[in-house]
Amino acid sequence: MKTYFRLLSFAKPIEKFAIPYIITTIFSVIFSTLNLALLAPLLQTLFSDKQAHFVRLGPRPSFYDIMGTFNYYVQYMLNKYGPWGTLQFVCATIIVSALLANLFRYLSQRTMENLRVHTLLNFRRSVFNNVMNLHLGFFNNERKGDIISKIASDVQVVQFSVTSTLQVVFKEPLTLIAYMAWLFAISPNLTFYSLLIIPVSAFVIAKIVKRLKAQAISSQQTYGNMISYLDEALSGIKIIKAFNATEFIKNKFDKENNRYSSIIRSMARRQQLASPVSEFFGIAMVAGIVLYGGHLIFIKDTSSLKPETFITYIALFSQVMRPAKAMSDSFSNIHSGIAAGERVLALIDEKPLIVDAPDAVTISGFNDSIEFKNVTFSYQERAVLSDVDIIVPKGKTVALVGPSGGGKSTLMDLIPRFIEPQTGGILIDGKNIQKVTVDSLRALMGIVNQESILFNDTIFNNIAFGKTDSTMEEVEAAARIANAHNFILETENGYETNIGDRGTKLSGGQRQRICIARAVLNNPPIMLLDEATSALDTESEKLVQDALNNLMKNRTSLIIAHRLSTIQNADIIIVLENGKVVEQGTHHELIENNKLYRKLIDMQTFNAE
Repeated sequence: MKTYFRLLSFAKPIEKFAIPYIITTIFSVIFSTLNLALLAPLLQTLFSDKQAHFVRLGPRPSFYDIMGTFNYYVQYMLNKYGPWGTLQFVCATIIVSALLANLFRYLSQRTMENLRVHTLLNFRRSVFNNVMNLHLGFFNNERKGDIISKIASDVQVVQFSVTSTLQVVFKEPLTLIAYMAWLFAISPNLTFYSLLIIPVSAFVIAKIVKRLKAQAISSQQTYGNMISYLDEALSGIKIIKAFNATEFIKNKFDKENNRYSSIIRSMARRQQLASPVSEFFGIAMVAGIVLYGGHLIFIKDTSSLKPETFITYIALFSQVMRPAKAMSDSFSNIHSGIAAGERVLALIDEKPLIVDAPDAVTISGFNDSIEFKNVTFSYQERAVLSDVDIIVPKGKTVALVGPSGGGKSTLMDLIPRFIEPQTGGILIDGKNIQKVTVDSLRALMGIVNQESILFNDTIFNNIAFGKTDSTMEEVEAAARIANAHNFILETENGYETNIGDRGTKLSGGQRQRICIARAVLNNPPIMLLDEATSALDTESEKLVQDALNNLMKNRTSLIIAHRLSTIQNADIIIVLENGKVVEQGTHHELIENNKLYRKLIDMQTFNAE
């Protein structure tokens, strides 16, 4: 129940929907029940003697004697207007009652649909916003497909199953009570007899749906795995084909698909079995009622049950199983909704590890230096950085070099607080970045990665990403600095050309220059460049390197370099090995030291030859 009430909290303000829903549902139930109750006067009118219809009326029954009141007024109509006039009146009443019943049912369903959409909107917004706020480490440990499954599929399951419970807890019980009230009013003995079989039906249905929640959890986990496999297959389609792994991937996906189908099939069998079981018990009850009612009419002369009243009773009782069946179906669906809700709530409850400190301040500029003081960082048990002390002065270009796995990318990720050091501190202008708001810190930085991360949108929107107020002139100026303007004009629609999923319509060098233009447009004082040219061919590398040189003018730049020839003009070169700074200086100073940097230079020179 705790999970259910948490899920229902996303419907707030629920009273905006609940009050109209309750009012319209009450009227819908009243008029729907009245439609069936009017069968008695209708049949009484049809079966009345055309010649001798006048009957002397006794005292008017009390308000609580529903059937007596009905019979009194029908006989009054027969006395005053005759069978034909009474029939016209009863039929008109049935038409008006049916119209009002369906009008209020439509309004209640419309209100429920608005509540369902409102709940889905809030639920999906909450889970997506929380996912966007999570630290990068979370995404390294989670399958992207499973996250997508929770946001897309699981939220949809919650939408229908949880909001439909409002019908279970209000509309269907209210309908059931209304029908039972009429049944008791017609014949208490017959109704007590008929109710004996309902607990048996409820017990059988409860047994059928008992395992649905466990199966629902398993099905949603399997579906998340399938989406993950699909995402990996689409992202790595080139590698899959290159390594002739198509059949392997097909079999991997098919295995999970078969498992998911098996679970869904088993769940469907249980859900679908509840409906025919309840229907069978309903028909069995109606048959039993016909026998017992016939016994009262034909055998017991003392029975006050008239044929037209008995037919009305059967019609009413046949409708009792409809809300009972709806409740059994809804309870089976609720298990799926609660299971899906628990998965999504787990994602909402995931807390970001990197948040602003309560006393965090905003910084608006960069004036002096970035300083690392005894910084240590580990991935679980593996140490990546150990007691790193570095100073990056304002306006200088600082390059990080060293063997793979030395900690270069980790060191750079610490500056915008993508990750946090275990010990030590990073200072910007003397302020510890953990005491600075994350947004203002990252606003000082432009980042260009080795992988060109672009979006399925126009070139203009990719360059102006996050800056919705950018003008065409500003975007063009940024593109010129990035050596991208000319090739952009050669595309089909210029800056309005869509570049496809992840920029697949562009070459590697073109994608990288778009990323550089995006960084230029932000005009940050600090640039972080993580092997921005390592994946490019020689011609593209030169164009991108020229763009980077333009980008770094009058800025503080921290560069991770794969090709050491590109950073020989850096003001400071820092050599990292096994998470420690082993050398530091200019290119010429490090060459003269004749240590690791000289060794790396010689190796690249030898390989180039």
